[in-house]
Amino acid sequence: MEKYNSASETIKQLSLETAKGFLGKPEIVNLMVLGLVSGLHILIEDVSGIGKTTLVRCLAKGCGLDYGRVQFTPDLLPGDITGMTIWDPVKREFIFRKGPIHKQFLLADELNRAPSRTQSALLEAMQEEAVTVDGVRTPLPAPFFVAATQNPTWYAGTYNLPESQLDRFGLSISPGYPEEKVEESILKEFKAELPEDRISAVTTPERIKELKGLISSVRIDDLLLSYIVNIGKESRLSSDFQTGISTRGLQHLIRLAQGRALLNGRAFIIPEDLIESAGPVMRHRLPLSPEARSEGKPVEMFIKKLLSRIPIPAGFNP
Repeated sequence: MEKYNSASETIKQLSLETAKGFLGKPEIVNLMVLGLVSGLHILIEDVSGIGKTTLVRCLAKGCGLDYGRVQFTPDLLPGDITGMTIWDPVKREFIFRKGPIHKQFLLADELNRAPSRTQSALLEAMQEEAVTVDGVRTPLPAPFFVAATQNPTWYAGTYNLPESQLDRFGLSISPGYPEEKVEESILKEFKAELPEDRISAVTTPERIKELKGLISSVRIDDLLLSYIVNIGKESRLSSDFQTGISTRGLQHLIRLAQGRALLNGRAFIIPEDLIESAGPVMRHRLPLSPEARSEGKPVEMFIKKLLSRIPIPAGFNP
């Protein structure tokens, strides 16, 4: 159990360090850290100017990974991200020049401002952990983690991400506006310095890879697997959603629950890990039906309603 307790301390330390620059949202920070160490790419959705990019930069600095950023624009081409083959007049041959995606930690800022071809280039790389340019496959660095920000779809100049591409993200979060006292602290404390200036690296790429491997070893009982399958079945039958959660989505639910278990120093999953992980994993995967949208409630309310209909298994053996 010592290695699990040590991993828990590392995750908590990274969360505390990140929270020095992103104030007042400890659960959002925890989700970001769990996504990173679990190997789940994250989509951050909300209005501009509330700290989405700041959150990512603080986590990137704290985790010690090689960091890169791409600002997505309507004229961005796939080769601008993946890299391209160019002619070298000195060597008199074509050489591959790597794009900004060749980083361990990539911020894809305002992803939905780019057209679908460019979005697909990034999302394919997220799935394959490699890029292919002119028939040559080039692996991406390990670990490889993408945090993408997305503007609301009613913003001018945005392109909706298709459901199949949204499914590539392990979880999504929406930080929301800070509380009044927190906003006052932000305005007071960050007048002369950037939030990330407070952050120091508290871990290493090698440690992040160790945590990712350890998370995959966290046990899950067969009764909890049946519970997860029932969640998927109920989401597909529910009239509240246009489509249900995919099998990949259920795999991501398990992985985030494993991360929560490790955060608490456990080598096994309990039902609460799954229940607490369901919202972030499912919210971007379950488009509401027209009838549900007419109620004006957030998708998280319908996910809670869904979970309330499924009996929590008792008597499982962790």
